[in-house]
Amino acid sequence: MSVLFEDARAKVNLTLRVLGRRADGYHDLASLVAFADCADRLTLEPGAELSLTTAGPRASECGEVADNLVIKAARLLDERVPGLVLGRFSLDKQLPVAAGIGGGSADAAAALRLLARVNGIAIDDPRVIEAARLTGADVPVCLASHSCLMTGVGEQLSPLDFPKFSCVMVNPRIAVATVDVFKALGLKHGEILVGVTDVVRSLAWPKPDAPVADLLKALARGRNDLEAPAIKLQPIVGEVLAALRGTQGVRLARMSGSGATCFAIFDHDDDAREAARQLQLQQPLWWVHAGTLG
Repeated sequence: MSVLFEDARAKVNLTLRVLGRRADGYHDLASLVAFADCADRLTLEPGAELSLTTAGPRASECGEVADNLVIKAARLLDERVPGLVLGRFSLDKQLPVAAGIGGGSADAAAALRLLARVNGIAIDDPRVIEAARLTGADVPVCLASHSCLMTGVGEQLSPLDFPKFSCVMVNPRIAVATVDVFKALGLKHGEILVGVTDVVRSLAWPKPDAPVADLLKALARGRNDLEAPAIKLQPIVGEVLAALRGTQGVRLARMSGSGATCFAIFDHDDDAREAARQLQLQQPLWWVHAGTLG
């Protein structure tokens, strides 16, 4: 079999509401999710043995191979599909890790897509879906990598059609542990803040053919409930947001996921590229990407 590849696109939480904390400790969420045009790339050379090698500018941040979500996802699918063809994975790591953009989850989802292709399994096969869910909360949404409303603990997905937004994404190269951010949020087991229906109503998401200005107004009504605790843990997140909000032509700036990556939306590609250029000059150690969300 020939070598196959998949791009593992960055996930961006345009909004993220924490609805409460379940009795089992998991948090219920409601999030509008889009995907960026920046990505890791995962290749697979089919074979009997399972392995993973990493390369690229962020390879040193991947940690132990045995702990990588690519390996975890492959093993979970292998447990569910008798005679599954596995193989040698190679990961070109471009996205920052522990960054709130689902880099590791996107890699795991790409692994599941590759294994499904090699083995002639539909991507919506219940065994693939279960393996995604058990690998991590963001893996199911990354499996399709399509804009959607994500609810529950990440497993309930309602596809949406977003236009392409010009954007800049910035990570200050500071890792933020998701578990620490949720701990700083301080919700008790069984504590309910708001219902998902109330959140959806408050967003009042326009139709796909609505003017972009109306879509941006809807996004502006949302927020990321993890932004404040993330800034408390890592004040540099606030600095990134301030830097993005100070750029010319910016319409909206917000943190993605549990941070530390933040994004800004612009009306025009030229404004986004110029903002990214200025930010990179001012902060050469930051990871900065100008592109699109959709």
